[in-house]
Amino acid sequence: MASNLDLIQAHTQFVEFLTSRKRARATIVAYGKDIDQLVAFLRDMGKKEIVEITRDELTAFLTKLGKDGYTPKSVSRKINSIKTFYRFLKTQNQIQADPATDISHPKYEVKPPRILSKVEYRALRDACREDARISAIVELFLQTGVRIGELANLQLTDVKDSELFIASQESHAARTVPLNKAAKLAIDRYLSSRPKTQNKTLFVTKTGRPLLIRNIRTAIDRYFKLAGIENAKVNDLRHTFIAHHLMSGTPLTVISKLVGHKRLSTTEKYLEFIKDNKVEKNVRLEEL
Repeated sequence: MASNLDLIQAHTQFVEFLTSRKRARATIVAYGKDIDQLVAFLRDMGKKEIVEITRDELTAFLTKLGKDGYTPKSVSRKINSIKTFYRFLKTQNQIQADPATDISHPKYEVKPPRILSKVEYRALRDACREDARISAIVELFLQTGVRIGELANLQLTDVKDSELFIASQESHAARTVPLNKAAKLAIDRYLSSRPKTQNKTLFVTKTGRPLLIRNIRTAIDRYFKLAGIENAKVNDLRHTFIAHHLMSGTPLTVISKLVGHKRLSTTEKYLEFIKDNKVEKNVRLEEL
């Protein structure tokens, strides 16, 4: 039996549900903002309760997004949020029929990951060589394929002689990855000049506070520019690690485990982006 649940209450319960299911923080924030935007639109239309909403209102919202300049990719993401929201309401018996079921996603081109060439990532390495902290960060990305959130969360005790422990974070399980000579030398160089602080986070600011994800992005974006590397982002360093090791012949299963992919199919997708490159038979995990 459907209830007369207020739109704002429905939004609050949805966010609480996502939190209770331990969904990734970024996912909770994104879904929460998308549904908040939907609720604001519906309330402007005079709608107050969830049972008042039909597919017509949802379609009107999506049409407005297009008129407001949202890209098909952004609209598609918001449709994901809406569908998840309504599936939640259905399982909670707050609605009898799901008005979002038949809403289709707009078509858009999915751009392949940006894979840096050897010339490019060596130019990046040269550009930040005098910055021991960023140099170590870049080296970790290139030599371990670590995610930016995982890197920002690293602790001093996670660095071993030949291994790097990556703690579980949100929906990603903990794992240990090899720490090769290039990465270890870069970390040791950074540690020799690391600010004295009680904070145990590996990468810290000059005042001893943890280096935030946004700080890492900003710094590396600056060095991309200095190195003359265009259209590249921090996550592309992870893409580069995966692609180059697949090209060197490292088995899919090994790479998938190292980078923490939940599904082997996620790693397999990279084969499409390197299909024009010769894949070597070498299975040794080489330094980039």
